Formats: sequence, structure tokens, C-alpha cells
Amino acid sequence: MTALKIPFNQLSPEALQGVIEEFVTRDGTDYGEIEVSLETKTSQVLSQLKSGKAVIVFDQKTETCTILKSDDPVLEGIED
Repeated sequence: MTALKIPFNQLSPEALQGVIEEFVTRDGTDYGEIEVSLETKTSQVLSQLKSGKAVIVFDQKTETCTILKSDDPVLEGIED
């Protein structure tokens, strides 16, 4: 994988909000019987980024971003 970890605090507030909103609104990300608001989902992901439980990853090959749990095996070998 040709990917880079992107520190969330290096993004502008607007860019960070856009990355998080795009992530939480992807197909297949809404599970369960209880509907959770976009604001709540966004807040939860931001908290995980701030606590280090999640990281933003930019794939240079596809030019896309995703957010992964910080202990995801996919992150092995990806530079900070």
C-alpha cells in the first residue's frame, strides 16, 4: 500500500470535518436498530482521532482518505 498517516491536527477544521463526514456517510457504515445522527457520528470519530484510537490514512495510489483504528494490521509499515 502506498499510504501515509495524516495527523488530524494538520488538516484545517473544514478539511477534517469533510474527511470525517465522508467517512461516516459511506455505504455500509450505518448498522443497528437505532439511528445515530450525523453530528453524533462525527463527534465520535473526532474523539477517536484525538485520543489516538483512530488515524486518517491517505492512499496515494487511489488518492483517497479513510479512517482506521490505530491497531488495524493494515497500518503496519505505513509511515507517520
